[in-house]
Amino acid sequence: MPAERPDTFGSVIRKLQRLTRLDDADREAIAALSFTLGRGRASHYIVRERDQVSNCCILLSGYACRHKTTSDGGRQIVSFHLPGDILDVQHLLFPGADHNVQTITEATWAVVPSEALRKVSRDRPAIAEALWKDSLIDASVFREWVLNVGRRDAKSRVAHMLCEFAVRREAAGLGSPERFELPMSQEHIADATGLTPVHVNRMLHALSDDGIIARDKRRVDILDWARMRRVADFDPIYLHEAA
Repeated sequence: MPAERPDTFGSVIRKLQRLTRLDDADREAIAALSFTLGRGRASHYIVRERDQVSNCCILLSGYACRHKTTSDGGRQIVSFHLPGDILDVQHLLFPGADHNVQTITEATWAVVPSEALRKVSRDRPAIAEALWKDSLIDASVFREWVLNVGRRDAKSRVAHMLCEFAVRREAAGLGSPERFELPMSQEHIADATGLTPVHVNRMLHALSDDGIIARDKRRVDILDWARMRRVADFDPIYLHEAA
């Protein structure tokens, strides 16, 4: 379907411009991509593991996650996603899905044919460079998450996840890192940090009791960024926001 608004791809263009300088022709090429619009409520599967896929999905509104599941149904969330993220850039080259992509809030996304993205990246080297960098940053985030789950204590894991979300949210132009609404539930946080929801709740209370954050339902205020970063062992270098 044709774009509903001229700025349908505005968020992903802004993200790619943070990675590589795009000129007017590059931006116009992205804006002109053909797409169909997807919509879903929370918990909607955008991609399922073992699907054969010929498209790439760009998140336009709402939030999503990527996750893997064990044979007995255990879920490990491996990344959270914000508007402007390409949810499955690997499907530019690999047709088989090796993980699930699922919404965590009501969301909309653009479904872009992989061949159309391949063509624009062949024709526009700056776009190819930006997509390549985006894929490498995904790998960097995955490495940090392995460290988070494997070597940090429970409080640090939860604090680190909150720090990353706040910093990425600010970079995407979604508001201040000091105050935000969490789109994910305590169950989502648990599945991202290798904890139980009960343990996550205790760690959030501990961060509040320490005066580092304040909470009102899902709203979070980071009261002391310096202490928050120390507790989280958080260094944003792995996000490569200045790449």
